[in-house]
Amino acid sequence: MGWKLDLKGLTDIEAAHVLKVVQRDMRLRKKEEERLSELKQKLDEEGSRCLLLSRQTCFNQRCCIRCCSPFTFLLNPKRQCCDCNYNVCKACLIYSKRDKAWLCCACQKSR
Repeated sequence: MGWKLDLKGLTDIEAAHVLKVVQRDMRLRKKEEERLSELKQKLDEEGSRCLLLSRQTCFNQRCCIRCCSPFTFLLNPKRQCCDCNYNVCKACLIYSKRDKAWLCCACQKSR
């Protein structure tokens, strides 16, 4: 970060409080980095799995690429994700009002 704080004008109590705030900020940043790293790893694994499944002949025409549940006309219809273009079931979809299109759960997380 390269910033240096000039704490000369503060009392010991104020300097201690500033130190606690900075330490808390560093802990929160580290925790957020770890969370984002885990999310990125999960999304990478999901992408690899989907790529493997999509190579199977007609798999995505019959089953959801995310949860592998079979499509049915009324109970579990398929929709296409506007980002990855895979067919996804209704349980794995989210409607994006901003884009006015369907997104699968993985693409929504990656956004």
